[in-house]
Amino acid sequence: MAYDERLEREAIQDVVNRLIARYTGTRSAEQVEAAVRKAYDRFANSPVRDFIPVLVEHDSKELLRGGALAEVPSPM
Repeated sequence: MAYDERLEREAIQDVVNRLIARYTGTRSAEQVEAAVRKAYDRFANSPVRDFIPVLVEHDSKELLRGGALAEVPSPM
């Protein structure tokens, strides 16, 4: 199956939506989006794209649980 950038973007948006729902009350939507963006950027040059959304979700959860949130804005 050929790589479909549109499907990957949709899958990443689904990750954002799931994590916003999961972390409501503890993390802002902006923090979630920043964590997902940071995690996604790690895979920018990965030639195999099939599991990127799963890996991004995993790494984002780690960031949101307390790891390396320095670059993620605090809620106001």
